[in-house]
Amino acid sequence: MLKLYYAPGACSTASHIGLEESGARFEGQALSFAKSEQKSPEYLKVNPRGRVPALVTDEGPIVENTAILDYIASVHAPQLMPKDPVQRARAISLMAWFSNNVHPAFTHVGRPERFATDPAVFDHLKATGRENFHAALKEIDGLLAGKQWILGDAFSVVDGYALVFYGWGKRIGLPVEELKNYTAWKDRMLARPAVRRVLEREQNVLVAA
Repeated sequence: MLKLYYAPGACSTASHIGLEESGARFEGQALSFAKSEQKSPEYLKVNPRGRVPALVTDEGPIVENTAILDYIASVHAPQLMPKDPVQRARAISLMAWFSNNVHPAFTHVGRPERFATDPAVFDHLKATGRENFHAALKEIDGLLAGKQWILGDAFSVVDGYALVFYGWGKRIGLPVEELKNYTAWKDRMLARPAVRRVLEREQNVLVAA
């Protein structure tokens, strides 16, 4: 059986949603960042980088959302990724942008110490990260214009990844409700039973009372 290591509210929510939507049988193992469980000797044997997500398969662990989501679609739910090679490449391109641009912008807000050793510049890093992250959310809002799902008419694993950032924006007090396309899409996401189960399991800010 597959085993997914995740941290509630972290980027690993993307892989958690992908697995739940796929219908594949898996065991979920939540890690607490507050207790630094991602740095435990046991977990470092799974992912020496000490990050989530990690998906343990019969062939060994797979790490990084983009790889895990592509694996899920390839092996367990081909309907969750485009079959056309160009469209699939565009899906992977979008997830790569999420990973190498959108996520790091948010990390500047919450973990400026990863990018500088001088505490005197932390506030500047946080402010710049907030500005860059907000700009990324606006870009996602534009990508969703006139679309049911982020790739078009078909739901995909990319949608679960995009939902992470809406929740993060709400968490830090950005005016995400002003992003009309993104917000309407978020409501469609929350209407999906598999998505709802994951968010409730993780006690996500998007389903908080």
